[in-house]
This record gives sequence, structure tokens and C-alpha cells, in this order.
Amino acid sequence: MEKTRRYWGGVYPTLGDRIPRVARRLEEEGRYGLFAGQSWGPPWIPLAAAAAATERVQLGTSIAIAAARSPVETAFAALDMDRISKGRFVLGLGSSTRWITRSTFGVDVPRPVAHLRESVALIRHVIGNAHRGLTPFEGELFQVDFQGLDATPPPVRVDLPIWLGALRGTMTRLAGEVADGLIGHPLWGVDWWLGRIQEDLAQGASRAGRDVGAVHRCVYLSVAPGEDEREAFADARRFVAAYAAIEQYADFFAEQGFGDRAGRIRAAWAAGDREGAAAFVDEAMARAFVVYGEPDRVREEVERAWRVADSMLLAAPSWGLPLERIGHYTQQISRVFFER
Repeated sequence: MEKTRRYWGGVYPTLGDRIPRVARRLEEEGRYGLFAGQSWGPPWIPLAAAAAATERVQLGTSIAIAAARSPVETAFAALDMDRISKGRFVLGLGSSTRWITRSTFGVDVPRPVAHLRESVALIRHVIGNAHRGLTPFEGELFQVDFQGLDATPPPVRVDLPIWLGALRGTMTRLAGEVADGLIGHPLWGVDWWLGRIQEDLAQGASRAGRDVGAVHRCVYLSVAPGEDEREAFADARRFVAAYAAIEQYADFFAEQGFGDRAGRIRAAWAAGDREGAAAFVDEAMARAFVVYGEPDRVREEVERAWRVADSMLLAAPSWGLPLERIGHYTQQISRVFFER
């Protein structure tokens, strides 16, 4: 039996009534769910606006940065979102990069895996027990006594799903071990999803004695459809270079065989030569991380990912590209995959 194609869309903080209008349109187009991410502010704000304007679509964070707030606040925000959406909320949680948590939010997280693991445990403790009265939580990183906190109104669900975002194998294995789902990274290509990610996810599930099939796999693909192959390639190069320029991604690129190129990209980027950095991204490197080019080819590549996907987000390459190019590919994705 053919698998149901469940696609996510996205909503973003913006002015006026645009969020409700976009959310309604995406629901009418048949989207399975709507994601909101976190660059600065909390991602549930646009989702709350979308929840009030929709009835069917799932509403998820992709991702909420775990270190940006207390796990207790995250838990109560998730409970509020699930109530506002009448049981349609998915909490997508991730560690982000250390330089973002430290430079943007002023929080140093030297052990991101341990921090995320314990955050999930504390969030589940609050979601499952706040309506009954919370007992103290004594973890290695978090100790909360909850004294003086009255019981909350009953939640819509005590089993609200928590999905984890990941980049490297340690976080993917953690998702297999403790999470209800895995949200892919914008740099994970189709081959990486079909191979390494399945191995890591299964290893994590096995470590916890879980069935890996119980972990929802949300495949996130960076997609740039276009009849002009050279133009799409140029944009894919800029996108990949913007990530390769980050020191914390060095091991990830090395794992996929692009360590030397990533090193040259970092050096050029540090010297202020962004176009020169992008020039080090050859076709093999671009195709490893971005699905781009002629629409039929893009459709075929996306179809391969459905071998392992339970749901999917197709998003324009964003980092390193100007807004007009991001908008162009967003329109192309809608035309190629969703116009009837």
C-alpha cells in the first residue's frame, strides 16, 4: 500500500493578519502540518496565530532551542499550545550550536547531549504531572522543587509528542532513545537519510529497548527546483558554503567526505571572500546536501526519501541566500509539488 504523503509547511513572525491567511491557505492545499522555527524569539507565537485560524493541520516547532529557556517554561508553553490547538501540537526541540546559545542567548552548554536528554525528562515530568501537583525533579543539571506551584488545569494530552532535531550521530541516537520523533537537519541529503540516519536512529532505539518504528521520521530537505540548472547550482553552492564556514560543522562535513573542501571554505569565508568560498563547493558536494535542478529530477529525488519518511518538510535553501532567492524557491516548491 502506498504511503500517505504528509508534507509540512511553515509560518513565520510577520505583521497583521498574514499568519492566519497563510495558515488557512496551506491547510486548504492539504498540508499535514505547519512548522515554525526559532532564530530569535519563541516559535510558538506564530503557531498560536496559526492554530486559531486552522482546524486540521498539526502545529510544530522546528526547532525550539532547548537552552533558550528553562525546560519548565518550555513544558508549560507546550501545554498552552496543545490547549490552544486542541491537541495538534508537536514540540520539536534541539540544542542548536554552541556559538548560537552562547552568543545569542548568553547560555553556555558544554554538554549539549546531556542537556537535551535531561531537558526532555524534565519537560515530560511537567507535562505528565502538572495537573496532579508536581513532585521535585532531581537531575544532574536541573533541580526543581516546585514548592508553591498549584496544580494546573488538566492538559489536552499527557503524551504530547516530543521530537528532537539533530545534526550528528549522537543527537540522532538520542532521538531514537528518548524521543517520539526525529526532525532532520537542512543539510541532510536523501542518501544520508537512507543510510547513516537509519543506522544511528536504530542504534539509539536499540539502546533503550525500543522499536525504532515507533519514532516518527520527519525528513527535512533543502530543495531548489528550477529549469536553469546553473542558477540552482550557484544558489546551492552559496547555501552549503554558509554552513561549511561554521567551525562546529567541520566534523559533519568530514564524515561525508568533504572535510578538505570545508576547510578551504572556512578559510575563504574568514578572509571575507564569500563568493570564493562558494566556488569550493563542487557539484558532488552541492548534491550531497541540496536537492536542486530540473523539476522532474527534484521530484524523483524527493520520492526516494519517502522510503523512510513518515512526514516531510521541503524548504528553500535559506542560509547564505538573499530573501528574493529564498522566495523564488519557495514559490517553485509550491508549484512543483502542491499546485493542483
